[in-house]
Amino acid sequence: MLALLLALCIGLITEPLPTQSDTIYTVILEGGTIYDGTGKAPFVADVGLIGDRIAAIGDLKEARAALRLNVDGLAVAPGFIDIHSHAVRGGPETSGIFRQPLAENYIRQGVTTVFAGQDGSSPLPIGEFLARFELTPAAINLGLFVGHGSVRRAVMGNENRDPTPEELEQMKALVAQAMEEGAWGLSSGLKYVPGAYARTEEVIELARVAARYGGIYITHMRDEGLHVLESVKETIRIGREGGLPAQITHAKIIGPRMWGKSREMLRLVDEALQAGVDVSMDQYPYTASSTGISVLFPAWALEGSREDIVARLQDPEARARIKEAVIFNLREDRGGGDPSRVQLAFCRWDTTLNGKNLAQVLREQGRPVTVEEAAELVLEIQEQGGCTGIFHAMSEEDVERIMQHPRTMICSDGGIPDPGVGVPHPRNYGAFARVLARYVRERRILTPEMAIHKMTGLPAWRLNLKDRGVLRPGAYADVVVLDLNRVQDRATFTDPHRYAEGVVHVFVNGQAVLLDGKLTGARPGRALRKGRDG
Repeated sequence: MLALLLALCIGLITEPLPTQSDTIYTVILEGGTIYDGTGKAPFVADVGLIGDRIAAIGDLKEARAALRLNVDGLAVAPGFIDIHSHAVRGGPETSGIFRQPLAENYIRQGVTTVFAGQDGSSPLPIGEFLARFELTPAAINLGLFVGHGSVRRAVMGNENRDPTPEELEQMKALVAQAMEEGAWGLSSGLKYVPGAYARTEEVIELARVAARYGGIYITHMRDEGLHVLESVKETIRIGREGGLPAQITHAKIIGPRMWGKSREMLRLVDEALQAGVDVSMDQYPYTASSTGISVLFPAWALEGSREDIVARLQDPEARARIKEAVIFNLREDRGGGDPSRVQLAFCRWDTTLNGKNLAQVLREQGRPVTVEEAAELVLEIQEQGGCTGIFHAMSEEDVERIMQHPRTMICSDGGIPDPGVGVPHPRNYGAFARVLARYVRERRILTPEMAIHKMTGLPAWRLNLKDRGVLRPGAYADVVVLDLNRVQDRATFTDPHRYAEGVVHVFVNGQAVLLDGKLTGARPGRALRKGRDG
């Protein structure tokens, strides 16, 4: 009997009959509190699904359904949309969405759609990657941005120079191809190489291509620390001159010297909006960032191949210059002024380092715990192959201030990790649940309806994503049912591989992927393409 109900739940019945009394719904969610994704006040109603769509919202007590679920006392919301995800890294073999297609870390937070290709890094060609996804889909929907860094690398390699006119045309052609294949816009990672080598004018030229297709520009800005305000101005300029919406992704303020500057950041955003520039932001709800330990290096030191980088580290003069820059970044930027604030998340070449901070490693090696010695350790780590790191250098006040801005939506900046591997940032498992638990229920800086809007309707609006991010008849049946009194992130910085709690049911395109807190094994996720889906 359960198998029959699940079969019906995954969409075998697709055609509604003329009247409600005759209609057989695939699923009816009965008596839940509806948060429709618009930010409006919640209301109690039933939700009826037929096939992959929401068929009705209202009083369905007399209607028939293959599966009727009593959700009295629970919140019913659109499936959450992660506008900044790393579910895709490189090709299929290295992407979590293929290695872990059930995407349990996302599903247990209520996330049903992710947008990857972030920070300037995306697969190319995008069309081939999406076609592969359609052959072996995941439990969640997937959309992609085209990465400026990937396009630049494909044409110019990892070179620190301006493109020739011919190279710029090749890059524009690659962006156009990606947009025609369904990319949602252009992403950049101007903090990372090779994006860091690009002048603003180069990015504007590529943004104009994305604009022709209705795309947006989403950016890991050139700097989020001492020069964050200049970077915000650059982002606004790219949006204005590129002729497209500009999104500051994982908006933050890095480094104790800059704490409080979120006020000025938001003022710049508001002034741009008043001037007619369409600017928005997304954010993950933590006071620590995560990326490769090489983020502490100066960009010039990362040019070329790994062999080129190692050669610089083995040259005494170059090594001294690099170390000086790393010392500065440990003191003033992501290092937060203390080696204990930099935690090693995953070191493939020595997994015994995973989870330890730089101060711990120095003590274990019998070395003095100083910023200078920590910088030397960072150089040694990079020589061996590098590590991903977690950098505790943000302030809670800035996080909350940015979160409350009406143009800020929620993201994870996480991916789909292999359970138990490394000690990754807890945002991979807990970002959306943490907003509802800490910032809604505990801190009360957001109402439930506003928080859910920032996870659903707002990112859908930003992308012009059709029929998702809202609960209304005719929209796709991406639906999450959760207990707002119980939802909780469990992942921590020392114990990150812990799933969020409090999500009861999740439907993706009308199919149950989580039912009564248990994965069904269904993989109904779809490839979402700009032009067809938005």
